[in-house]
Amino acid sequence: MTGILDGKRILVAGVTMDSSIGFATAKVAQEQGATVLISNFGRALGITRRIAKRLPVEPPVLELDVTDDEHLARLPELVREHVDGLDGVVHSIAYGNPETLLGGKFLTGPWPDVAQAVQVSAYSLKSLAEACRPLMSEGGSVVGMTFDATVAWPAYDWMGVAKAALESTSRYLARDLGPHGIRCNLVSAGPLKTLAAKAIPGFEDLESMWSERAPLGWDNTDQQPTAEAVCALLSDFFRATTGEIIHVDGGLHAMGA
Repeated sequence: MTGILDGKRILVAGVTMDSSIGFATAKVAQEQGATVLISNFGRALGITRRIAKRLPVEPPVLELDVTDDEHLARLPELVREHVDGLDGVVHSIAYGNPETLLGGKFLTGPWPDVAQAVQVSAYSLKSLAEACRPLMSEGGSVVGMTFDATVAWPAYDWMGVAKAALESTSRYLARDLGPHGIRCNLVSAGPLKTLAAKAIPGFEDLESMWSERAPLGWDNTDQQPTAEAVCALLSDFFRATTGEIIHVDGGLHAMGA
């Protein structure tokens, strides 16, 4: 029996810990038949190389800083050392300085830190997609991760603004990559106990809200449903869908109170 990603070549950018959405996505993608590459950079690269051994098949680990033009320029060459092209790219990357931008610091967030958050969390979706475009052909899929940016959340502050920029970036990428046969979509997940979430002061308040209000309930330790949604968007099952945001949040986004 073949999986929905059988024969596809997927790059998952931004895999650090085995509790991350990126790691869960890489695992599900492999289970669904994909050849997977993962990436990280800097001090986290060593952690990623160790974590990679916990996947069903140990994937190549590429060094990629999505804010570094040299890294982006050499990415196609690094990918081609392992596969002859890409069918899908997963952007599982975000950063905002928790000491200056999160946890009730919206009115005092300094511009240099805001600019960094927007570059790493939003602009990099465009940077990564453009760097991978020479590797992708018609039918390709780019998928990113967001946290519903249509409302203001407690504690999320400038990361909420960065996610709003990400969501807009995804729509413009859908417009400009569509003529090349490449889709761009996002998955909006409920709060999950990841390394990124632990860095947000007060994020536990959001977690308790979800468990009380999500119609389907919400397990903040289970990355599997989110990873499966990402893989579905990478597959041919969503070949006519682009510019979309798929919610994987137990249904809370649809509730008024």
